[in-house]
Amino acid sequence: MAQYRDRIPEDENWVHELAKADVHPEAEKLLQLGRGLDPQQIIEESTIRFLSELRDRFSYYTRLFNGYSDGGVRFTEVKIYSVAQTPADFMVFRNQIKLVISNSAQGVIQIGFDRHDRSTYAVDGRNTGASGEVPSLGFTKAEELLAQIGPFRSIHWVYQGEQVQPEEVARYFFAEFVRASRDQKKSKLGNQLLVEQIKSLLKEKGLDL
Repeated sequence: MAQYRDRIPEDENWVHELAKADVHPEAEKLLQLGRGLDPQQIIEESTIRFLSELRDRFSYYTRLFNGYSDGGVRFTEVKIYSVAQTPADFMVFRNQIKLVISNSAQGVIQIGFDRHDRSTYAVDGRNTGASGEVPSLGFTKAEELLAQIGPFRSIHWVYQGEQVQPEEVARYFFAEFVRASRDQKKSKLGNQLLVEQIKSLLKEKGLDL
């Protein structure tokens, strides 16, 4: 049984429910002790668990990424905020670009890019007005992960028809977010300095562009 020691407690909740129902079979009907096997509850619990795993991954990647920023000197750091009045929704923010990961409907996790407007958005990411478009992004609308119930009531999360895991989803969208939220002014200035350095080096070697 050693291979089961590292499992999180939530994985054994259904066993506890079975035990309760076995001790009090009549109470199961009156109090719905077997509700843990209800498909809607299974989807809800899986949604919160998937969102929590996504946030853990995003937080880890954010710490690694920000470690190269020299305290925000080299580039603007990424920040993560919770979305108010939700169980596990969160927002990733940098340079007025935001990425919101939310449970938009039963069995649906929505991942959407947007431009932050201080006059229409609160710090916790809740929308209080019209938002601006982000023309630099390759996404014209929010992407969706959909929950599918397997033959034994296991939940699979699907993106564009393919089953996905939190790690690959977080890695992909974190990279897309970083690219989309780069400070374009700094990038242009950095590119100009690089061109000048290359020109100077070529001149020293008797070459020219």
